[in-house]
This record gives sequence, structure tokens and C-alpha cells, in this order.
Amino acid sequence: MPNQSDLLMLRDKLRKFAEARDWGQFHSPKNLSMALMVEVAELMEHFQWLSEAQSASLAAEKKTAVADELADILLYLVRLSDKLEVDLLEAALGKLEKNAAKYPAEQARGNAKKYSEY
Repeated sequence: MPNQSDLLMLRDKLRKFAEARDWGQFHSPKNLSMALMVEVAELMEHFQWLSEAQSASLAAEKKTAVADELADILLYLVRLSDKLEVDLLEAALGKLEKNAAKYPAEQARGNAKKYSEY
């Protein structure tokens, strides 16, 4: 799992990458969120029409393509969080705590119900 310094390093590399190309002018939160969703859709395309079993055991070439899409998603997410000045790791850990409260293990174990259905 990445730590804070890993995410900061990635954020800084993304800043430099965008600055070298003068892309900051295009990296508004609106545009980044839209680009993020496009990448998520591209990820979903790789799983469209696969069975559950097929989706869990991808061929090496397909897995490489999926890894590229996951990387694109991560890069846009880190860039968006940077533009919005959101500490992504802190936000994720906080959300995990909220989810633990909403989905106590003794109630959530083995089912897919939403917390409001308990």
C-alpha cells in the first residue's frame, strides 16, 4: 500500500509533467473529473461481456491493458486531488473509518446489503 511520501512523489511528478506541457490550463477539477470517468469507462470495457470467472483470471495481455487503465485512473485521481488540495491518503483512511462504522463486520459479513438495509 502506498504511503504518504509515495503519493506526494507521484503528485510532484504529475505537476512537473503537466507544467512541462503547459497543461495546467486544461486541468480544472471539472475537466479532470470528466477525464477520470472516461478512464473508468475504458477499464470497464475490458470486463464487458466476461463472466465472473473470466474477469478474475485475465490473460497476460489483457491484464497489462487493465493495469494501464488502472494507472490512468490513479494519475487522474492524484492530479484531481492535488488541484482540489485534498490529502488523498487522509481522505481514504477517513472514509475507511466511516465505512467501518456503517458496515460493522458482524452485520456485513457475507452479504451485499447496503448499510441502510440492516
